[in-house]
Amino acid sequence: MGILNALFGGNNSNEKLVSIVKEGAFLVDVRSPGEFAGGNVKGSVNIPLDQLQNQLSKFKDKKNIIVFCRSGNRSSQAKSILERNGFNNVTNGGTWQNINTIVTK
Repeated sequence: MGILNALFGGNNSNEKLVSIVKEGAFLVDVRSPGEFAGGNVKGSVNIPLDQLQNQLSKFKDKKNIIVFCRSGNRSSQAKSILERNGFNNVTNGGTWQNINTIVTK
């Protein structure tokens, strides 16, 4: 396993992500609106990292949450913010392209 995967949450196999996506996970892209407009995952919502703290109500009652971004760095931060606020069902999906590959299978 690479150091970047270990640091940014990519250490979960795609099999786990596939399973969570199939269960109807709440897909959250934490990139900027401009990045999101340039390409995004079907069915995902855009909640930029800098707005996450003010949007916590959108995460309530979600069985599983997958956060992702361009590289996995911001999604790692988003996962930490959500966990500090009591959400223990959060998975760092890494890059939006990775999640997009899973969703479009």
